[in-house]
Amino acid sequence: MNWITNYVRPRINSIFSRREIPENLWVKCDECGTMLFHREMADNLNVCTNCGNHMMITPRDRFKSLFDGGIFSEVKVPEPVADPLHFRDQKRYPERMKAAQKATGEKEAMLVATGEIGRTPVVAAAQDFSFMGGSMGMYVGNAIIAAAEKAVEMGRPLVLFSAAGGARMQEGILSLMQMPRTTVAVQMLKEAGLPYIVVLTHPTTGGVTASYAMLGDIQIAEPGALICFAGPRVIEQTIREKLPEGFQRAEYLLEHGMLDRVTDRRALREELVTILRMMMHMPPAVAGELPAPAAQTPPASPEPEQAPDQKA
Repeated sequence: MNWITNYVRPRINSIFSRREIPENLWVKCDECGTMLFHREMADNLNVCTNCGNHMMITPRDRFKSLFDGGIFSEVKVPEPVADPLHFRDQKRYPERMKAAQKATGEKEAMLVATGEIGRTPVVAAAQDFSFMGGSMGMYVGNAIIAAAEKAVEMGRPLVLFSAAGGARMQEGILSLMQMPRTTVAVQMLKEAGLPYIVVLTHPTTGGVTASYAMLGDIQIAEPGALICFAGPRVIEQTIREKLPEGFQRAEYLLEHGMLDRVTDRRALREELVTILRMMMHMPPAVAGELPAPAAQTPPASPEPEQAPDQKA
């Protein structure tokens, strides 16, 4: 037995062998093709540092950057009936749900939370496009109603981030019924005199655009977001005409009066704080705001000692 061959050489190879590099260290911008390091992307809120393209961001990552200190409390959402239509295409609906839950690590396509943004208490809801295209099903309807009820209960404004391909086909007419349900939820906020702000992200389409996504008191969109009911390709095939450049993008809708603002994701937090505090009749936020120190009362001066009573 040759100990050099059987022990020393394998030991040296194991020490100096090339380590495997994870595949998810680099992200390619789908707009300009620039390769971006994953930490650089996370620090820049998934916005391309070269061209400013706003790539998708999960609701959980968005909330971590939005809420003060990244601290928020999730709001429980009532569970709907699972697979009410026993729908099946190439896969059964429950199988598609399990695959989406495994891929995203989330229960469903919307996350609802409470917290503070710049010391401003809010309720926030955000859709996850990576979960079955952010499709609006019964759970999403329940989530928006739960968010509106929590906002009314706590007397807080509601900020909603939309990102969806429309209604969820696996739930059929039940998914379409979420359009009037969510409209009623928005009306609850209006009757309570609470602000409802919608931030439309890429893409927001279909029945979502036709309901709660376009009912905000303030409509904000991220740059380049596609916002529509029917997509440009469908419209072109229907009218057999070429559409204008940038049709149905955020900048086009802002120019034509459908939006109030188009705001870069990196500046969105400060803008939301300003708008929310203004609508809630609160004083402007102060950078680095800290709780006011407790009032200190000056120490009482010692009373002069009285001379002891002298006996007569």
